[in-house]
Amino acid sequence: MSAQKPPVILVDGSSYLYRAFFASQQADLRTAEGFPTGAVRVVTSMLRSLLKQYPDSPVAVVFDAKGKTFRDDLYSEYKAQRPPMPDDLRDQIEPIHDIIRAMGIPIFVEEGVEADDVIGTLARQAEAACCDVVISTGDKDMAQLVDDKVSLINTMTDTRLDIEGVREKFGIEPALIIDYLALMGDKVDNIPGVPGVGEKTALALLQGIGGIQDLYQNLERIPELGFRGAKTMPKKLEENREMAELSYLLATIKTDVALHIGLGDIKLTDPDRNSLLELFKRFEFKSWVAELEQGDGTAEPAQAEAPVVEVEYETIFEQAELDRWLDKLKAAGSFAFDTETTSLNYMEAELVGVSFAVEPGKAAYVPLAHDYVGAPDQLDRKAVLAQLKPLLEDPDYKKIGQHIKYDMNVLANYGIELQGIGSDTMLESYVLNSTASRHDMDTLAQRYLNAETVSFEAIAGKGKKQLTFNQIDLEQAAPYAAEDADITLRLHQTLMPKLEAEGELVAVLKEIELPLVPVLSRIERNGALVDAALLGQQSREIEQRLKELENEAHELAGGPFNLSSTKQLQEILFDKQGLPVKKKTPKGAPSTAEEVLQELALDYPLPKVIIEHRGLSKLKSTYTDKLPQMINKATGRIHTSYHQAVTATGRLSSTDPNLQNIPVRTTEGRRIRQAFIAPKGYKIVAADYSQIELRIMAHLSGDKGLLEAFAQGEDIHRATAAEVFKVSRDQVSSDQRRSAKAINFGLIYGMSAFGLAKQLGLGRKEAQTYIDHYFETYPGVQRYMDSTRERAREHGYVETIFGRRLYLPEINARNPMSRQAAERTAINAPMQGTAADIIKKAMVRVDDWLRESRIDARMIMQVHDELVFEVREADVETFLEQVHPLMENTVQLDVPLLVEAQSGDNWEQAH
Repeated sequence: MSAQKPPVILVDGSSYLYRAFFASQQADLRTAEGFPTGAVRVVTSMLRSLLKQYPDSPVAVVFDAKGKTFRDDLYSEYKAQRPPMPDDLRDQIEPIHDIIRAMGIPIFVEEGVEADDVIGTLARQAEAACCDVVISTGDKDMAQLVDDKVSLINTMTDTRLDIEGVREKFGIEPALIIDYLALMGDKVDNIPGVPGVGEKTALALLQGIGGIQDLYQNLERIPELGFRGAKTMPKKLEENREMAELSYLLATIKTDVALHIGLGDIKLTDPDRNSLLELFKRFEFKSWVAELEQGDGTAEPAQAEAPVVEVEYETIFEQAELDRWLDKLKAAGSFAFDTETTSLNYMEAELVGVSFAVEPGKAAYVPLAHDYVGAPDQLDRKAVLAQLKPLLEDPDYKKIGQHIKYDMNVLANYGIELQGIGSDTMLESYVLNSTASRHDMDTLAQRYLNAETVSFEAIAGKGKKQLTFNQIDLEQAAPYAAEDADITLRLHQTLMPKLEAEGELVAVLKEIELPLVPVLSRIERNGALVDAALLGQQSREIEQRLKELENEAHELAGGPFNLSSTKQLQEILFDKQGLPVKKKTPKGAPSTAEEVLQELALDYPLPKVIIEHRGLSKLKSTYTDKLPQMINKATGRIHTSYHQAVTATGRLSSTDPNLQNIPVRTTEGRRIRQAFIAPKGYKIVAADYSQIELRIMAHLSGDKGLLEAFAQGEDIHRATAAEVFKVSRDQVSSDQRRSAKAINFGLIYGMSAFGLAKQLGLGRKEAQTYIDHYFETYPGVQRYMDSTRERAREHGYVETIFGRRLYLPEINARNPMSRQAAERTAINAPMQGTAADIIKKAMVRVDDWLRESRIDARMIMQVHDELVFEVREADVETFLEQVHPLMENTVQLDVPLLVEAQSGDNWEQAH
């Protein structure tokens, strides 16, 4: 290629859209809100790579226009077999365009032709202007454009094709690529080709005689080529001459399109860094955000201008050094604190060391139990903890941690009750913006301090060979541990001022989240007692039922198949039984997702069996088999972990085991609750807020009808049914009440008429009529929804009653689906978030009461709007009398909160 001018870069955007999407499907990249980002990331990465490779080149990205092209006029079946664009890809097109424009790259779209034709025409114009051309594409059709000045580059696979490259890859000259495509056809574009001519035959014909025109002038020579089927090939070609010529026209890239743009329009402009930063943050491309912020003066000062901190870390081996640091901690009054342990399981973790920091860059690590061969002598763990105990238990000395609940649990194993929690940087970040990023230390350090931290894997290794912290050489372990305390302190000094600038947010942190930390710690360490024998019996019964369902499925299918095989299920349901395809996967295959099977199960027996089989299999593997294995040997109980900084709305989540997902609507799910039992002499008490989100809706909307119904203690679903169906309340049928319940709950989750129709088995018009009647009955709800959407569009976030925020980056998106999803979240999040805030406040209040009272009771679980307790039998009546008003009066709303509490020998009986 000529080196006189930088080459013109033409990017086949349409080709990369699909390839990027399917290449990223396995990873299923999404934002915290669930928005797909795989194609956005891959296309952006490809363009960034191109700009680095060709920094001085003019660049343009070309996309297909919507609608038909001249090829559709030539052949009505052209591309007719292509499946519709997957929804996840369609949602990403607009963000991709936005990022390309923000990068300063022009986008070209021409009506009536394809991107290939625009690229072909521009390539020939560039050649005429004595410019070299690089076409960035993954499409083999483009190989026909290659010559001594035009080459191809596939940035996704980092492969290049010049003339010699085409010869090597295809076995023919670039000039014969059109003939090659015309002969064998193209299933993707539905180019018919010649029946019976595949890749090998096409190559044999082209290499032996030449292009299509040469073939039809030399049909008699074809048998001499000697390939299989050569003798009958002349007849096939003659019979399909018209199809071959049509295929040639369809496969030919036009290079003489009358364009609205020209070479002069292919030029880069300065990138819009502010827009790029906003887009990269929205789609959570953290490394690119950090890269932009480091070199961009318009970024947030706390992030872009974080000072470089010189670090000075100490490792404490001598008592005198420890004494000096203890004096420092007491003098400071507030310090960052961290523990290093042998396990993430707080019930099993052994303390290996502790670290402290009192000013940025200054931190110390006290190793206590590193026991690898050759480890230096360390201070005695028991003696050090005895010296630390008064300081750690003194509420006047404020401790700053990152996920400090874990440290609290570990210390409790050594008889230390950590008090005086000053703050938690994980929770500071979460309250500041729950969806902006993850809230782990490494992510926060990069986001807010522009600091790259040492990862645990960097010093401990990965996988089965990963070392526990006690096995890591102190030369590596000590700086890592000291850095944890240092970064925690620096994050606190960065994040707290941001929260303090937003008064209500700092109140959410200090009045809800931080007081909850010790409460959750106690609940986790209390654990719950489960009946392993009962779970084992249930597992065996489920196993038997699974075999019955498998046999039933085989009978319905007409033969055996693997019920866990998506491919086999697709073949049986849609190919063999001919069931209607309700939805397709990103690759165009019929979907067998849960919602699809549920819809099919209304009319067909096999999907119903598959659904039951799937549900029972998950129940068995997740709970009945697994829970007995999770019983702690020392306590004989299971100990979950509650997470405060995971969900977007403020709700708690739990893992190992996940108590929030135990099904309550099935008999088998309720039987699992039966296995959560009370110890001898105790009862289980479950206290549950009734219809709390509907009550919060009444409060937020101020609707008179809702407020009055709740104030009078009416059955809200019956009241709604009476109004919607225009009957008296005593005439409401069970079906009408069920429909009203679906409307009440559906609307607060943003359900449309289509969704309601689907749920109730109605026509869409009838469902819309119900919704219209609902809003006529409760006009305040309609006003609340409208005003909430408007406020969200104006501010970019919504708030709970207590000021917790949920940011909605898609609320003003041009993509209707993204925008509507954000609007639904805007309506529901204040209710769900307020409910979360109320249950958290109730937990703190009830915990305070239990610690002060003489009642023998302990909180053992929190599940959604429910608190679960173990209460000594003699105290149950008193407990029930007092827990009701405590929880119901936790906050004052315009409607009364109602708590339903019952007792039983197990969790299920307490409902």
